[in-house]
Amino acid sequence: MNRAIYLLIPVFIVLSCRTKQDNGQLIWSEEFDYEGLPDHSKWSYDVGDHGWGNNELQFYTQENQRNSRVEKGILIIEAHQDSTYEKGYSSARLHTKGKAYWKYAYIEVKAKLPKGVGTWPAIWMLPEENKYGGWPKSGEIDIMEHVGFDQGNVHGTVHTEAFNHTKGTQKGMQINVNNCSEVFHVYGIDWRKDRIDFYLNGEKYHTFDNSGNDWKEWPFDHHFHLILNIAVGGNWGGAKGVDPDIWPQRMEIDYVRVYASKPDKY
Repeated sequence: MNRAIYLLIPVFIVLSCRTKQDNGQLIWSEEFDYEGLPDHSKWSYDVGDHGWGNNELQFYTQENQRNSRVEKGILIIEAHQDSTYEKGYSSARLHTKGKAYWKYAYIEVKAKLPKGVGTWPAIWMLPEENKYGGWPKSGEIDIMEHVGFDQGNVHGTVHTEAFNHTKGTQKGMQINVNNCSEVFHVYGIDWRKDRIDFYLNGEKYHTFDNSGNDWKEWPFDHHFHLILNIAVGGNWGGAKGVDPDIWPQRMEIDYVRVYASKPDKY
């Protein structure tokens, strides 16, 4: 009995912290103030080369510093051309599933993007659990996507059962960021019960509203986790081929910060 009580106490504390909604309160962050592999208490890996639903070429590795590492306060996700893998490329896809997840929050990531035809970096979110069923029924939030053949145009998008790219009905907006591969920018969302606002450097450029209809249009009423990755090629990223002469390419992340609500600085 005593042992059961001891185990329940920390679980209760964690859940209480996750649900607290004080205005502007920083509820989770990763500042990358260390060296080596990403902090295993915060990050896990997706692994493999099955195409990830988009006919992508990369093999996502696990705990391989060639593809994911922290140097001088920066997380580096690096894609390589590598003939030791069947499809010729390796990269990394980090996520917080099972470790950190949120519902209704202000989430921002300061990042510098890779460059070149065939690169497809993303900062995005998927459901912690498939409340309404498999993709896209339970939703997807793309905080930032960029494809190298369309250099400088950054996309913020949502996918749902009613609105998704397989039907050509996805809801999103693109914004031009000419120096996105040379300079760090802050990509963020303000996710509320009635809408998701998309931000670049604290300036709102797109809103997806809750229609008030069913989950097919608004499945964003449950917890989502964060994903950081670089894909190579694929249905979108490889629509104009993959340049064999640009590798390696990296996405650099300065920080990830999650607030209970949009802080006053914005």
